[in-house]
Amino acid sequence: MQAKKRYLLVSLGACLLLLAYLWGLQIGEFHQESHQQLYAANAQGPRGPRLPRQHWPEWGHSLSAYLDGVEQEEDSPVGIHQHSSPRERREIRTNIYKSRRCRMDTCFDYSLCERGFKVYVYPLAKGEKISESYQKILTAIEDSRFYTTDPQEACLFVLSIDTLDRDQLSAQYVHNVKAKIQSLPLWNEGRNHLIFNLYSGTWPDYTEELGFDIGQAMLAKASIDMDNFRPHFDVSIPLFSKDHVQKGGDKGYLTLNNVPPSRKYVLVFKGKRYLTGIGSETRNALYHIHNGDDIILLTTCKHGKDWEKHKDGRCDRDNEEYSKFDYQELLHNSSFCLVPRGRRLGSFRFLEALQAACIPVLLSNGWELPFSEIIDWNKAAIIGDERLLLQIPSITRSVDHDRILALRQQTQFLWDAYFSSVAKIVLTTLEIIRDRIHSHISRSRLMWNSLPGGLYALPQFSTDPSMFPFYYSLLGKSPSLEFTAVVQVVTPLQSQLQPVLKLIIAVAKSKFCAQIIVLWNCDKPLPPKSKWPSTSVPITVIEGERKTMSSRFFPHDVILTDAVLSLDEDSVLSTNEVDFAFVVWHSFPDRIVGYPARSHYWDLGKGRWGYTSKWTNEYSMVLTGAAFYHRYYHYLYTHYLPASLLSMVDQMANCEDILMNFLVSAVTKLPPIKVTQKKQYKETMMQQGSKSSRWADPDHFAQRQTCMNSFSGWFGFMPLLHSQMRLDPVLFKDQVSILRKKYRDIERL
Repeated sequence: MQAKKRYLLVSLGACLLLLAYLWGLQIGEFHQESHQQLYAANAQGPRGPRLPRQHWPEWGHSLSAYLDGVEQEEDSPVGIHQHSSPRERREIRTNIYKSRRCRMDTCFDYSLCERGFKVYVYPLAKGEKISESYQKILTAIEDSRFYTTDPQEACLFVLSIDTLDRDQLSAQYVHNVKAKIQSLPLWNEGRNHLIFNLYSGTWPDYTEELGFDIGQAMLAKASIDMDNFRPHFDVSIPLFSKDHVQKGGDKGYLTLNNVPPSRKYVLVFKGKRYLTGIGSETRNALYHIHNGDDIILLTTCKHGKDWEKHKDGRCDRDNEEYSKFDYQELLHNSSFCLVPRGRRLGSFRFLEALQAACIPVLLSNGWELPFSEIIDWNKAAIIGDERLLLQIPSITRSVDHDRILALRQQTQFLWDAYFSSVAKIVLTTLEIIRDRIHSHISRSRLMWNSLPGGLYALPQFSTDPSMFPFYYSLLGKSPSLEFTAVVQVVTPLQSQLQPVLKLIIAVAKSKFCAQIIVLWNCDKPLPPKSKWPSTSVPITVIEGERKTMSSRFFPHDVILTDAVLSLDEDSVLSTNEVDFAFVVWHSFPDRIVGYPARSHYWDLGKGRWGYTSKWTNEYSMVLTGAAFYHRYYHYLYTHYLPASLLSMVDQMANCEDILMNFLVSAVTKLPPIKVTQKKQYKETMMQQGSKSSRWADPDHFAQRQTCMNSFSGWFGFMPLLHSQMRLDPVLFKDQVSILRKKYRDIERL
């Protein structure tokens, strides 16, 4: 009897413990859901939005001088709302937070990148369709120097499945993404994969749910929240419209650095006001600081199908005021542009403000700003707090004119360097990831935030900014007072009177010449050392392996000086001309400085770019047959330009000088510099009827016309700029004694 009682008591105790355990699980789940709801309420509730990581702006240092359409909809297409079940919501939370601890060290396989940084794009499945914007992203990757068609040599993988728009109400929403991704043979739980996304979540809460498990993949995502952003793993990208150009892009609108940089309006905004749902708080309160004079903040609730059902007492008055102002007129005539959050944290107005040189005033608490890993946004924007909206007018009015000009210049630099096209956005994303992988050879913040930008400053050349031609003034340094002459030789040595030997002797007499390098690209055997003239500087002869035109710009290790004097074998220059050109280059080390000038023009009749060698008052190119430039451009020419352009130059045996001018002008946004008025700089030009030069080839000129248009097509714009500036020595051609002039020989030429 006693044993039976003990058995019943044990059984009863076990049952009570089981009930207590189940009850605890239920309470835990309830507490988790309550916490999430409380978090959402606090994010946009009556007490205001969450505190951002940064509060009012930490002003950056003043920068040195640098240098249509209608308002677009930000909501996804309207459709029938599809409510999700509690189970689906739990899966959403799991997908969002499952890999939150992922970092490069834990979720990325570095061993795949040992052979270099190559990106593989999965082939598009049969019947699969992608949006116009995603096609631009894939095209940008395929046109880049990182692209590979071999998955075995890839370091990074990009899906051909369109993941840009994950709003279930959108017409661009792709179904069954989870199953499609899991079927990929190289998915490997997402390791070394990059997923692009512009829109996530759906009405009414617009969470950052994508509808599929990203696994260990990196996200390149717009409107990403700081709490969900995985530092140094994900990449925050800007929200851009489907009309954003593929490559090139329009220039910024800051054409004159007016001092004081005053504009008609101090602060403007024109956009939708949300009567219900997330994103409504800040825009609903803008009318408090709108004064109709120099602060113009316009909202309308006239959007969507059912706007009249939710209209409030201010709607009619707001709509009337809204129609009185043109959005583009406001944008281009205001010092500051308000960029409040919409349904999501990001907004199209962010890029619109950057392009218009209208300083963005950001009111989007918790937004991880685009490319925040590399860009110092305090130098280009004011980062505000949504809860302190009423302080915005006094904050903007307190910014002095010098600071406004500095901020405005930086908006133009950032727009042009990283945001003006889809290709730049994609390449910046890839370069950020590449810098993480090869952290020992990565760009500094100075390179990313100073002209010409990180895309043109390749750290594989050097991680020291003083080794580049762009940062001398910022660092308070100057290039070395020596140069290396690089002479391209394509004809055999047959006489001691050949132009190339006279050229070497003249160049060697320059007090700035450190060494002479002869690139032997002739089909004949290399001549003996005795054939070369005896000079006071060392002569190094390098026999080209491929003997191509592009090889003249190869970054040979023997070139140690900052300056390079590029010469054709039949160039005619005196020692005085060499010295003067070098002195000019030393003041402009980021540009091409030389003698032979050419120009480009737009041929209206043929609808294409034309090339001309006519002697006029302006030019846009200085040919590299007799020109100085920085040795970094050898590296950039060889490693930045695509193989297709280099192959074109080599096949034609032409246009390498034009391509170098395109590259340098694209980097600097400046024209080259011509020195003195010399017209004829080649020996063969002085010999009437000479057939020994490629310049006498009738097809030579036609090929150069073709090159102009092919090069501008790859760059996406015409980088060449016209100039009417010519630099001459002091007292050049003046009616004074020749003894008073420093460069006397130039007078006689």
